[in-house]
Amino acid sequence: MSTSLDALDVDLLQTLRAQPRAGVLELSRLLGVARGTVQARLDRLEANGVVTGYGPDIDIAAAGFGVQAFVTLEITQGALTDVETELAAVPAVLEAYATTGSSDVLCRVAASSHEDLQQTLLTLNRSPLVARSTSVIVLSTVVAPRALPLLASTPRDAPRRAPAYRGDA
Repeated sequence: MSTSLDALDVDLLQTLRAQPRAGVLELSRLLGVARGTVQARLDRLEANGVVTGYGPDIDIAAAGFGVQAFVTLEITQGALTDVETELAAVPAVLEAYATTGSSDVLCRVAASSHEDLQQTLLTLNRSPLVARSTSVIVLSTVVAPRALPLLASTPRDAPRRAPAYRGDA
């Protein structure tokens, strides 16, 4: 489901990202809107699937898995659902996407060492559903996963704010 975000929604998401432990009252103070407005916005963003969780962001390398790779898989015709089940069973697979182009699935995997990565790649290649795989090792992160710059880059209508919260008063 696609949700139309206004400037207050984006401000709320940016504030929540910057201060993930802030409660609704603190968010309302930081944004200059009523607590009920913040709660209603959060409820709507959650219900529409824009906000998917409040768990901690985890640095995989700091947690002991400093070797990462992207793996492309060419799979047998019509086997996407079965491959999805197999990939979900491999803890080293952090994420996987069905893709267009020369490969069918793109995976991001993590390992504690090159030997551990090799074992993960061998596990993936043992599947009778995988016809071919190609991997590239990540040397460094150039741009970390993010969403807020994209949301903030689109001009949006400004929401109405209660007169008591306007900065020009």
